[in-house]
Amino acid sequence: MFFNKNTTTLIDRRAEKFIETIDGAKLIGKYKILSRFDDVAIDIDKLSAGCKTVLNVLYYPDKVFCLKECGNNALEILYNLEKGYVYSEYALIPFTMDSVMVQTKSMKKIISDYEELKEWWEDEK
Repeated sequence: MFFNKNTTTLIDRRAEKFIETIDGAKLIGKYKILSRFDDVAIDIDKLSAGCKTVLNVLYYPDKVFCLKECGNNALEILYNLEKGYVYSEYALIPFTMDSVMVQTKSMKKIISDYEELKEWWEDEK
């Protein structure tokens, strides 16, 4: 809902690489994408939840967005963005990632192990 009401109005060239990487689609207009399925032009609100989350964080880095519906390709991008906030009730990390930077109000830390991330996550809840 947030994406459709807010983020779509800000879509620009910065979104292109994320849309292509995550959904395999091509941005062809402010509100249109070329689907990877049969090269059909569809509305931008048909992007995956993960792609929408990445774009929400990109355009609204001071807001907090839930990452629970993100696939591994979106998670890898989210964890590598320089700015932005995400949350989840449980730890999510793609098994192919080497490390994740986590942050609280008082510290930043790089975690390179899934079990360590789960432990940190539980301690921060």
